[in-house]
Amino acid sequence: MRKHRGWRATTKRQRSTRVEVGSGNVFADLGLRDSDYLMARSQVGFHVFTILEEKKLKQREIAGILGIAQADVSHLMNGHFSRFTTDKLLDFLRRLGRKVTIEVSPHHKGEPYQEVTFVL
Repeated sequence: MRKHRGWRATTKRQRSTRVEVGSGNVFADLGLRDSDYLMARSQVGFHVFTILEEKKLKQREIAGILGIAQADVSHLMNGHFSRFTTDKLLDFLRRLGRKVTIEVSPHHKGEPYQEVTFVL
């Protein structure tokens, strides 16, 4: 009877990985134009997604509430927020019974031009 050989791990030469601390805005880190706007839209979209997840609705029901096609619900629930304007996402919040308040204040150096804050 042959003795069973154990698995032998082989290692290849590993390349060093460079880690960089992000700014908190992935769009700015990628060097995209209008990164503050893109970040604000993604935050609003994520908030819409979170509310819908908590409600545990079927896509057909979500489509009826938001007034969009079921295919668009799929895009929304898969995080494809760029398919919707910020105005449309804000309208979704209204349709979900949320109050939206926009505050305008002076800009200070080093802070984003657009910022989204949620109160639960």
